[in-house]
Amino acid sequence: MDHATDPATETFVAHRNLLFTVAYEMLGSAADAEDVLQETWLRWVAVDLGQVSDRRAYLVRITTRQSLNRLRTMQRRRESYVGQWLPEPMLTAPDVAEDVELAESVSMAMMLVLETLSPTERAVFVLREVFDVGYDEIAAAVDKSPAAVRQIAHRARRHVEARRPRTVVSPSETRAALESFRRVLETGNPQDLLDVLAPDVVLVSDGGGVKRAALRPVVGADRVAHFMAGGLGKNTLPITVAPTTANGNPALLVYLDGELDGVMAVRVEDARITGLYYVRNPEKLTRVGSETPLALR
Repeated sequence: MDHATDPATETFVAHRNLLFTVAYEMLGSAADAEDVLQETWLRWVAVDLGQVSDRRAYLVRITTRQSLNRLRTMQRRRESYVGQWLPEPMLTAPDVAEDVELAESVSMAMMLVLETLSPTERAVFVLREVFDVGYDEIAAAVDKSPAAVRQIAHRARRHVEARRPRTVVSPSETRAALESFRRVLETGNPQDLLDVLAPDVVLVSDGGGVKRAALRPVVGADRVAHFMAGGLGKNTLPITVAPTTANGNPALLVYLDGELDGVMAVRVEDARITGLYYVRNPEKLTRVGSETPLALR
């Protein structure tokens, strides 16, 4: 196919990053977002472009509908998931962190907040709050009236505001907290953790039933330090840690004996870590070692 002379392909490629991010923010899974994009493409090439006045809006509508279908299926799958579920980490280009709103919207902390919305609320919130899509366009995508969409948006916004981080932290502040955390992992002294953890810190680890992980969130600095001391104490392999940018924010790649063990993301407030999110499930790490960091827009 000659892509240069094919308007359907040109349009799809031009908006691909946007469509992927819409799907990922709705699903929390890069693998499922890629599947949604494939389904969107198959529907898009069957469309008569002469009948489409706004191609971007039309593509967003297809992507949203496919994501909603998949989200309902995934929720059934999620019910049998072993232990805590975290979003599939996604390496992102460093400049994503400069777009503060976008970086916050794909952060691990925010993705977990989005998990508490209904599928329709999540779609409306992502389209309206992250991508500033008009109410009429959203209404067409979720099969609701514009008035209903306004109400859903208001309800979803209120729900998210009550749960999102209180302050937006600069990437440099997050990197500083992660650097302290990295030293703890590499030196194996969990007592040093207490200097960087907030008293009410929460650790969520996702092993998917394959790797060791806490089956429930670990709450409180002492408990988190104790849990990590147990993990570090049992480990006899050399640990190395490399900084990266995941989900629009500074993060760490953790290696055991040279093999990728997991991705560690954090939530930072007032220079202390209030949330630790460690993804160890191997199924969620397949893209981390092989993918080029994404631009998201």
